[in-house]
Amino acid sequence: DVTELAALREKEKSAYEKEGIKLTFMPYIVRAVALCLKEHPYLNASLEGEEIVLKKYYNIGIAVDTEEGLIVPVVKGVDAKDVKTIAKDIDKLVSDARSRKINLMDLRGSSFSVSNLGSVGVEFFTPIINFPESAILGVGRIMEKPVAKGGKVEIRKVLPLSLTYDHRIVDGAQAARFMNNLIERLQLCEF
Repeated sequence: DVTELAALREKEKSAYEKEGIKLTFMPYIVRAVALCLKEHPYLNASLEGEEIVLKKYYNIGIAVDTEEGLIVPVVKGVDAKDVKTIAKDIDKLVSDARSRKINLMDLRGSSFSVSNLGSVGVEFFTPIINFPESAILGVGRIMEKPVAKGGKVEIRKVLPLSLTYDHRIVDGAQAARFMNNLIERLQLCEF
C-alpha cells in the first residue's frame, strides 16, 4: 500500500521540478532497497566459483528501456545518498542511456537491480537476475484497489512487487524477510 508514498511524492514533485529533477517513484524504491540490503546482506551478494561474496557497497542497477534494447546503468553508493540525489542520478543515467552517451563505468559494479515495467502498464512479472547478482526486484504498475483498513474498505494505491533470487545464495525465508522489510519501508515512507 503506497498511498502515503504517492502523497509524499505529489507533495515533493513541484519542488523537484523547480530544480529540473523529474521525481518518479524509483528514487524512493531504490533508496528503500539499499537500506533493506544492509539488513539482508545475502540479497546483496554474488556467487564467485564456490564462494558467496557479500558486497559492502550498495550499487543499484536500474533497467532502462531504450530504442536499442535494455541497458542497466548503476546508481552507485545509494546507501549514502538522499532521495533527491538518487533522483538526479537516475535522471542523468536514464537520459545518458537513451541517448547512447552513457559512460561504460556507469554500466558496471551493480550489486542488486530493479526493473520497473509498471511504467509500461505491467502489473506482475518475473524479472531475470542481472548476473552475477543474487537478486532483482520487479516493480509493477501502481493501481487503485479496494483494501480493508481498520474494519472499513478504502480505495488505496497498491504497488505490485516481485523478487527473483538465486537459490544457491538466498533461501525463501531470507527473501521473504527482505520483501517484508521493503514493504514496511515503502508503506511507512522510511527512507
